[in-house]
Amino acid sequence: MTASQRASTHRRAAGSSLTVDRVTQVFEKDGKPLVAVKNISLKVRQGEFLTLVGPSGCGKSTLLKIIAGLMTPTSGNVFLGASQVTEPREEIGLMFQTSTLFPWRNVIRNIGLPLEITGTMEPDGEQRIADVIELVRLQGFEQHYPRELSGGMQQRAALCRLLVSDPDLMLLDEPFGALDEFTREHLNAELARITEHENKTTVFVTHNIREAVFLSDRVAVMGTKPGRILDLVEVGLPRPRVPTSRRLPDYTETVNQIREILGLF
Repeated sequence: MTASQRASTHRRAAGSSLTVDRVTQVFEKDGKPLVAVKNISLKVRQGEFLTLVGPSGCGKSTLLKIIAGLMTPTSGNVFLGASQVTEPREEIGLMFQTSTLFPWRNVIRNIGLPLEITGTMEPDGEQRIADVIELVRLQGFEQHYPRELSGGMQQRAALCRLLVSDPDLMLLDEPFGALDEFTREHLNAELARITEHENKTTVFVTHNIREAVFLSDRVAVMGTKPGRILDLVEVGLPRPRVPTSRRLPDYTETVNQIREILGLF
């Protein structure tokens, strides 16, 4: 049995749908209310890849934390399938801009940490770790420590850690933002391949419009003051997404459409 076949035995059918219903988040700054996001509603289909794109300060990361159950909104609700999200859950996996790998653990032990925490290492945890390492093409680095890896390799390991617990919903907060352009584009292609294989419901945050279009089924374009959704843009690029997808006219047209919504023309 191949790694892909084994992985499919762990994988749920297609993740779960996500509903964000009229979410508003208000903070207090200098004794005055600061509206971070206002009245945001979204429906992310089962197995869909949706990206939140917009300038700094539009509330992308705040909204992602609310979806993850890390922050309680001032008003509104979030549902994963039919179940309301009010706190962090095993079914929701989160990946940040930095890899947050433990420096004293090698790659294989960093990846296996979620299984240790949830007590699900047995009976097939080691095989699941091996499968995601193969899926992310990190073979040969299992015994390396984070300091021995490039930034791109560290993010591959962090992606393995996200995948190993087989979440219904994957949330990625600018995971490639700190990487150089060459590494970033390469990992974009890898992430597209992996998410298409895993068929997970995914919400991705970035300020990079080209990255958003390359990866997504739809792009939620956000504005500031307060953070809100300006428009939802369908991406008509065929799948699978490959580096040459960036040469297609639909790619350039969609990038320009989003730039126009954001007032960049």
